[in-house]
Amino acid sequence: MAVAKNVRDLQGTVSLNLDLRSSPQSTKNLQNKDSGFLDVNSSESTDLDKTKGITGFQTLVHVLKGNMGTGILGLPLAVKNAGILMGPLSLLVMGFIACHCMHILVRCARRFCHRHIVSFFLIITQLGFCCVYIVFLAENLKQVVEAVNSTTNNCYNNETVIPMPTMDSRLYMLSFLPVLVLLVFIRNLQILTIFSMLANISMLASLIIIAQYIAQGIPDPSRLPLVASWKTYPLFFGTAIFSFESIGVVLPLENKMKDASRFPAILSLGLSIVTALYTSIGTLGYLRFGDDIKASITLNLPNCWLYQSVKLLYIIGILCTYALQFYVPAEIIIPFTVSRVSKRWSLLVDLSMRFALVCLTCILAVLVPRLDLVLSLVGSVSSSALALIIPPLLEITTYYSEGMNPLTIAKDALISILGFVGFVVGTYQALDELIKPEDSLPFSNSTIFML
Repeated sequence: MAVAKNVRDLQGTVSLNLDLRSSPQSTKNLQNKDSGFLDVNSSESTDLDKTKGITGFQTLVHVLKGNMGTGILGLPLAVKNAGILMGPLSLLVMGFIACHCMHILVRCARRFCHRHIVSFFLIITQLGFCCVYIVFLAENLKQVVEAVNSTTNNCYNNETVIPMPTMDSRLYMLSFLPVLVLLVFIRNLQILTIFSMLANISMLASLIIIAQYIAQGIPDPSRLPLVASWKTYPLFFGTAIFSFESIGVVLPLENKMKDASRFPAILSLGLSIVTALYTSIGTLGYLRFGDDIKASITLNLPNCWLYQSVKLLYIIGILCTYALQFYVPAEIIIPFTVSRVSKRWSLLVDLSMRFALVCLTCILAVLVPRLDLVLSLVGSVSSSALALIIPPLLEITTYYSEGMNPLTIAKDALISILGFVGFVVGTYQALDELIKPEDSLPFSNSTIFML
């Protein structure tokens, strides 16, 4: 099964195209084909046929955008789980390996058909992102509401803020459900482009404000451990690999480029920028807040309207992004279901499935309301499979019959083994933390202000 996900400029139509193929083809030959999963009207099909390739700069922008989600906000806590020395070094190594695996995927895509296992992990990953988004939305809105009566314009007042009692975070999650349902009912990709543009503007503004704050007043780093306990390192792995979210957009971007020969260099440049940004935010965030760092660094910001606006901007950005992340698994699952009913029932079944899938992500978020563990669990289970385990195995199965260098085979095997170990240990550690009694859990998501 070949998965092609076509991405246009923010001003154009965002098109995610999932295509069934029976035989290997060049990824470049897939860009103008109609999707077997998508059921679009004739006008939308015409627009897709007229789509032109994107430039190198646009491709770079999309590579950067593909990684900018909630994962970056959890990296300071991830660094805490690894240590102030081990964390940044591990992020650099993980960024290099993730980039290498993406290059492998691009090379192999011209030679193989995607297996059903890829689609399975793609569904799990994207729905996992949606669950993380709901937890993130609830936690940040809860903090804003709790402190609204004491929020001031003075960002340098270090007085402790006593949060105003409010409803449980699970109720906040449920309050977002009607809005999310309405968003996923939008099936026109041109309309969703507006939400994508709004999300990018909101997130960029938020990251700029966060970066300028955490770079100020960093205390003595000697108090922080260079290497954390080995028991918490798997949580670092899950959160960190979750952050490298662009594995799903690699092939679509390569397909859509005017000059695909430039894609490897652009991919390397984009991942280098992303890795440097991740390492900086993760390290500076942990240095700034130390052991008080929370699951999302937005929960550590001062209680003034400037930094409360960061949470509000990210809430807007993530809310708008939910529908786009939801689009991929929906367009794999829903057409399969709709094809089983008569045409008169197709629209009702389509909307019912969308409603059910949104409710599923909300229920899962309610059941696992700790943001740090959701990040780690999704990263360990599905992101590690897509980013680290599958690409090296695909390289071996694609090129082994042609004769491969033993060192290349050993390298691919080592990466897959490391990914599998991270998958098993990270999943076990996250699940172990989840089943602990609530009163024994660290307050990673506490909404008490630590200034």
